Amino acid sequence: MSSVSFTINGKATKVDVEPKTPLLWVIREHLNLTGTKFGCGIASCGACTVHINGQSARSCAVPATSVAGKTVTTIEGLSPDGNHPLQRAWVAEQVPQCGYCQSGQIMQAATLLAKTKKPTHQQIVQHMDGNICRCGTYSRIVKAIQRAANEV
Repeated sequence: MSSVSFTINGKATKVDVEPKTPLLWVIREHLNLTGTKFGCGIASCGACTVHINGQSARSCAVPATSVAGKTVTTIEGLSPDGNHPLQRAWVAEQVPQCGYCQSGQIMQAATLLAKTKKPTHQQIVQHMDGNICRCGTYSRIVKAIQRAANEV
């Protein structure tokens, strides 16, 4: 077992885990933050996307020990009241169908808007490439990101 200390959603935390335990399972099973979803387990779908030091990361492929001393943000930490411009835009554009991939989609989009205030359609598509939506709501995802960009 290894002790790992890091900050998650603004709170210092310490967990004891096996060295190869994926961050996803620490988030979901140890910390009971279930907004981050398990999709594929091989970093291919994006359902488990979180921010590590402000950058998008697929938490299913990140060993928990690698976040020692770092800052992790999950969908629960994006906005304490669920009122982030992306979250509001997701509702306004009626993006979710099944909703399973949405936390990963929003977290991925948040890193885009953090570095590019007014992304073009192509920049959005390129940045979101690799986050899979089985329901196929890609056009609504793009519209929601464009809406949120206008609010930021």
